[in-house]
Amino acid sequence: MKVLVAVKRVVDYNIKVRPKADGSDVDIANVKMSINPFCEIAVEEAVRLKEKGIASEIVVVSMGSKQCQEQIRSALALGADRGILVEAEAELQPLAVAKCLQAIVDKEQPQLVILGKQSIDGDNNQTGQMLGALTGMGQGTFASEVVVAENAVKVTREIDGGLQTVELKLPAIVTTDLRLNEPRYATLPNIMKAKKKPLDTTTPKALGVDIAARTKTLKVEPPAERKAGVRVADVAELVEKLKNEAKVI
Repeated sequence: MKVLVAVKRVVDYNIKVRPKADGSDVDIANVKMSINPFCEIAVEEAVRLKEKGIASEIVVVSMGSKQCQEQIRSALALGADRGILVEAEAELQPLAVAKCLQAIVDKEQPQLVILGKQSIDGDNNQTGQMLGALTGMGQGTFASEVVVAENAVKVTREIDGGLQTVELKLPAIVTTDLRLNEPRYATLPNIMKAKKKPLDTTTPKALGVDIAARTKTLKVEPPAERKAGVRVADVAELVEKLKNEAKVI
């Protein structure tokens, strides 16, 4: 079974992001970049499926600048077999990413596509669902457990009311939640081996995909600083402040 995993290059989750001085975007100059944490969980799940003998090949795809090769190589060091970079200098919004993935899926014909449920930069939580709509494949989102059986996959989903288990016919799409697994660390020998694994490059134009932006960022600014709390003498004063100052009741 071939598994396709999408990974995204994002600012490392340990870094405190800052907006640019003109407020046009987030400042990523000289900032450490990493695989999106949810995408790292997706890679780990694919590798575990391969270790169980269920997956025969893991293909990792990323989209963006040439620097995205770093994240693909990181995924290859974790156990993926080969990588595909869809090179684009322009910012790719979720619909454009989903369309590029659709083209890759049509070409590669994977039985299972695994994505992180969202990226920690945009936090859109859209790409997996859009890909499902474009391909017509069944989807199991917010997965906390994945069990692959013959011609089907059972996905336990984290929902507001608890847990929900769905069974999907293959091929299918799964988006990963935090509790699905704990990603491993790449060993030095595997990092060296990853440098020799195949990595192909293509472009949205070669895939026949229109990546025109559908939305426009007007301004990026840090959240307002939180004010210090105050101590009240009794319930009456608390109610008065909630009503007249906070205006929440």
